[in-house]
Amino acid sequence: MLQGIKYILVKLKLIQPSERDIKIWMLSEQVRRIEYVLEHGNYKTRKLAAEALGETGYKSSIPILFKTINDKVHNVSIAALNALEMIGYDDELGAIIIKKRFNWLKNKREKKAKFEANKDKKYRIYRWERASKKSFDRVKEQLKRPMR
Repeated sequence: MLQGIKYILVKLKLIQPSERDIKIWMLSEQVRRIEYVLEHGNYKTRKLAAEALGETGYKSSIPILFKTINDKVHNVSIAALNALEMIGYDDELGAIIIKKRFNWLKNKREKKAKFEANKDKKYRIYRWERASKKSFDRVKEQLKRPMR
């Protein structure tokens, strides 16, 4: 009964469910509640809900997990991808989407690591060797010559 009241408060957006609540819903197989939290919760509860859906393994939650792949918070989208992998999505299109998303995340992490590695490196670009600088120096030299 207490879980029912908590769910009503969650639907009214007065509270966010805790990790314990989500685990209780997962053990009592109340997948609809977890799916609701995945759609309407904050980023921490969305991540917990995605992980819980992956552990329950219900195929009915696959469409919601596919929507969650494009979440603004990367930890939530990664949790949704992991949940889809745990469920074992068999469709070819789904497998391609999951693979492309994992590759995208891998590339993004590699770029970030490369940026962090080269952050303190100083590049020596000789700006003064440009043609505009040379022409400016030439004009300056001509102005130094005495006028006739």
